[in-house]
Amino acid sequence: MRIVVVGAGSVGSNLAHAFELKGIRVELVHGRPITADPSPTVELPPADCYIYAIADHALKEVVAKIHAPQALHLHTSGSMPIDVFGDDKPHAGVMYFFQSFSRTHLIDDWSSIPCFIEGRNIDDIAAIYSLAQNLTGHIYEASQHDRERLHVAGVFANNCTNLMYRMAAQVLRGTQIPFEALLPLIDQTAAKVHTMTPTEAQTGPAMRDDIDVIMRHAAILYSVEEDEFSTTDMTYAYLNSAQAIYSAHHDHKEDVSFTELLSQALEALNEKGHGRQAQARRRGLFPE
Repeated sequence: MRIVVVGAGSVGSNLAHAFELKGIRVELVHGRPITADPSPTVELPPADCYIYAIADHALKEVVAKIHAPQALHLHTSGSMPIDVFGDDKPHAGVMYFFQSFSRTHLIDDWSSIPCFIEGRNIDDIAAIYSLAQNLTGHIYEASQHDRERLHVAGVFANNCTNLMYRMAAQVLRGTQIPFEALLPLIDQTAAKVHTMTPTEAQTGPAMRDDIDVIMRHAAILYSVEEDEFSTTDMTYAYLNSAQAIYSAHHDHKEDVSFTELLSQALEALNEKGHGRQAQARRRGLFPE
């Protein structure tokens, strides 16, 4: 099978690398020259399958410029519908590998990476399944609705988690303790959800109703030196997370004293000039 991967970013580079390791020749084409080309159509190398690994906002524009009605056309997005492929592409679908990719760290072994597929008809689904099988055995059919939910879940599990790592690193910058000291805790927390549900694995002061510790932590966050993040953003993230953990643990029944104290902590941010509107005023975004 002749494959052209359109898009040489993180996903495209990794896909091309993975297929080539399996002995499947792939031609990698950069997407930006296609979007920059004013022509209504763009000539690409002939192929049996075109895989579009490009940003969602550019996908429709790029797809419209490729004329190859006999080929199979696939995008790799977790959010975009299959209908992004017009009637001129009767064989089309989705091949969404659920993993975080980087151009600087190409993945050799894809055998444990799940792949979620969708096709216009049963023959296209079979062709997509066969193609994905070259890389992984964890292949699932998934509608756009399910892929969108999966994508949001991935943002929570990956992007938001990494944001917390960055904030944790900033908290430690005023100490002699390196970020590496957190790695055993991070690894243990990730390992627990392999054998426990996330609810069972949840720990922390909000689970213990320990408002004194939470308020002390908030006070500490006020004094952290601002770097990547403002003290406001870190304190809001901490207190809102504490509120969410507490609420979920108590079946969404509000403890008045607990929520009042959290509200008081957020009000204290405003009084200290750390509130979002106060910050915006200082930056000239809102009038007094």
